[in-house]
Amino acid sequence: MNFCNLCGGPVALQIPEDDNRERYVCQNCGHIHYINPKVIVGCLPTVGDRILLCKRAIEPRYGKWTLPAGYMENGETSAGGAARETWEEAAAKAIDLELYRIFDVPHISQVYLFYRCGIDSDEFGVGPESLESALFKEREIPWDELAFPTVRELLREFLEDRKIGQYPVRNTVIEYPRR
Repeated sequence: MNFCNLCGGPVALQIPEDDNRERYVCQNCGHIHYINPKVIVGCLPTVGDRILLCKRAIEPRYGKWTLPAGYMENGETSAGGAARETWEEAAAKAIDLELYRIFDVPHISQVYLFYRCGIDSDEFGVGPESLESALFKEREIPWDELAFPTVRELLREFLEDRKIGQYPVRNTVIEYPRR
């Protein structure tokens, strides 16, 4: 960030008075610009014993399978955003959403929230960010073609939880060494 979005003046990275973190502060009007984490929301949609996955039509991981997910938009709830992403990526209407999985990824300032859900019918399709969508039984999941480690972990946990019929909400902090 180089300039203030309020007055156009230059900004500098500094610790504002009564704060403990560096922030971009306008050197002209004094406005403090808070840059906060991004929230990614998604669903783990199921129909009976099958899981709905989408094949990515965008980078990163073009052509790999994932769960429908994306950035939460301003003015929506996390569950609403997860349902929207499921519609946008798989043309499926998510129903009965229940928070299931949280991943905190502080090194890239992101938080992932995934909801277990059903879909309102066996009908689904693709959106502009998906090449394909399909329902998979456990033995059919393309494990070697999954886009992200978080999706692999979430699916493995879900399949274990499904065996006992209990779905606790889990939170994992993903730490990577700083370079």
